[in-house]
Amino acid sequence: MPLEDAIPVLDDRDHDAILAEMRSQIARYTPEWKPVWTDINDSDPGITMLQVFAWLGETLAYRMNRVPDLLYLKFLQLLGVELTPARPAQVEISFGVKATAPATVQVPRRTQVIAETPGGGPPLVFEAERALTCLKHVRKTVLVYDGAAHTDATRADADATGYEPFGPAANAGAALLLGFDATEPFPQTEVTFYAWVDSEHGGTSPVTCGPGADRFRPATLRWQYWDGTDWAELTVLEDRTAALTRSGSIVVRTPASALVATTIAPAPEPLFWLRALVASSQYERAPRILAIRPNTMTLTQMETVEGEVLGGSNGRRDQVFALSQTPVLDGSLTLTVDQRSGAETWREVPDLYAQGPADPVFVLNRTTGEIRFGDGVHGAVPIANPDNPGANVVAASYRYGGGTSGNVAAGTLTMLRSALEGIDDATVVNVRPSYGGSDEETIDSAKLRAPASVRARERAVTTDDFELFAVRAANIARAKAFPLYHPQFPETPIPGVVTVVVVPRSDSARPVPSEGTLRTVCAELQQRRLLTTEVYVAPPTYQRVSVEVRVVVAETADQARVLREIDAALLAYFHPLTGGDAGTGWPFGGAVSFSRVFGKVLDVPGVDSVDHLFVSLDGVEQPECRDVPIAAGALVFSTAHQVSGAYAGEA
Repeated sequence: MPLEDAIPVLDDRDHDAILAEMRSQIARYTPEWKPVWTDINDSDPGITMLQVFAWLGETLAYRMNRVPDLLYLKFLQLLGVELTPARPAQVEISFGVKATAPATVQVPRRTQVIAETPGGGPPLVFEAERALTCLKHVRKTVLVYDGAAHTDATRADADATGYEPFGPAANAGAALLLGFDATEPFPQTEVTFYAWVDSEHGGTSPVTCGPGADRFRPATLRWQYWDGTDWAELTVLEDRTAALTRSGSIVVRTPASALVATTIAPAPEPLFWLRALVASSQYERAPRILAIRPNTMTLTQMETVEGEVLGGSNGRRDQVFALSQTPVLDGSLTLTVDQRSGAETWREVPDLYAQGPADPVFVLNRTTGEIRFGDGVHGAVPIANPDNPGANVVAASYRYGGGTSGNVAAGTLTMLRSALEGIDDATVVNVRPSYGGSDEETIDSAKLRAPASVRARERAVTTDDFELFAVRAANIARAKAFPLYHPQFPETPIPGVVTVVVVPRSDSARPVPSEGTLRTVCAELQQRRLLTTEVYVAPPTYQRVSVEVRVVVAETADQARVLREIDAALLAYFHPLTGGDAGTGWPFGGAVSFSRVFGKVLDVPGVDSVDHLFVSLDGVEQPECRDVPIAAGALVFSTAHQVSGAYAGEA
């Protein structure tokens, strides 16, 4: 990575500047020359000496400007601070089965789904880490039962616009019903669903970090099927949704030939029915989901490489080999070395300093793909194999991928890389955007992170520690830790509780982390927290700000351009990531200062004066000339402002 932009300049004077400065000081430092040294032409021997000294001074300044940065980077290496490698994005993909296929079809592990990249480059590849059993029966109807009547939510689910799966009250006895076509007997199989909560309407709940995080759920759901006379219990193999309060998968097992088709109004035809019944409810707020889809699983932006020959060991110390594909995913490399006794698996370690002379270990640079072996003192040296001199070091398997390019929009991933028997290619789709992809950390970011990393020592104790590890964990732009704050008891300080609010990197005016991002941050903090600390990771709370302003435009300015620039300045000022007075994001809980908003408008070139200005918060106009307080810990955002103006003297 080039470092020119990161090198600090301690002395920016060049040869000409140094020479000009020395010439200006001649009279001061040579008073013995009477009346004045007047010959300052290049032919004068004294000027020639000054030119030589100026050249030497420029050379020394050039070297001096580079020494601090080199020392800083070397200190980072000594402290073990490295650039965080790129992280892969993840996405949920739904698969459909052909009508001519058997009742169930397997989507094998390592199935790949691709998306085209802008500019015609190599496609983005997302790969499955496990197999999925797909059901041929099409889910045709979604009904919501609120305890009194059934409501058809099929269209809302298909469009992923959001609905309340148990009605507005979500009391005990409410249910979500899923109807499948009854053209063939329903098979005995595992049915995998994925449910997405509606984060835009406050549906993303804080995630609890630590053991027993799923133990206390706001409701008890029982999954059942209609057997012709009554609702019978299904075996639930997995439920990661916490009673449909967060996005996740649900896996149930259906019995053989036990489902009986029936008509439940307003469904127009007999269907096989599965339902999630609310057995007991303690919801503070009724859950709201975007969609729940069968035959859906999570894929990761990566590709798997198997059996890559890296070369042959020569028996020397500090041997280095390189993988052909990068960046390498953490923990994915299986490396074998054949030392004439068969292929032996060697172990990856963070560094070699604590290893013994016979330890079969190696160090991997995930960004460059470089593999380094020991020197016989710290880590074993791979022995040369005369029977296989050029190919006894093999990467049995590894996975690579990552970067923000993997964060793609909904409906983008629609192509199988290789056709699968029984799977309908036209039905492959990602219902929601992918999430979590991030590029390799920059030198500047590492420099800013280094002091906090040294203070934290890989343990989250202070609020700064929690914020540091949260930003490191995923594609997070900002994090704010609130001690003593419990999401379920916001008005009461709770000792031992820390809630970390995270804001992802996003082009949205209102960035909201996905469920997967919250869980990723939670997993990182779980490793760092103290044993007695209860940690929650939560999405930010937003309040919408809009400004109504009328200005007087200067006579020489373009009125349309001035109004556009005012609108752009206000949108930038109220942005959660790049807004605020410092341009680093709106401060959490920071009040909207009327005078500063007024100043932002007045600073736009071409504005002569401000006629009137009103600030609205969440659609409610605030008193003029007063600062506007927002909720504690909240952020503001804006999407549109009412900007008008006229030239002086116009009505």
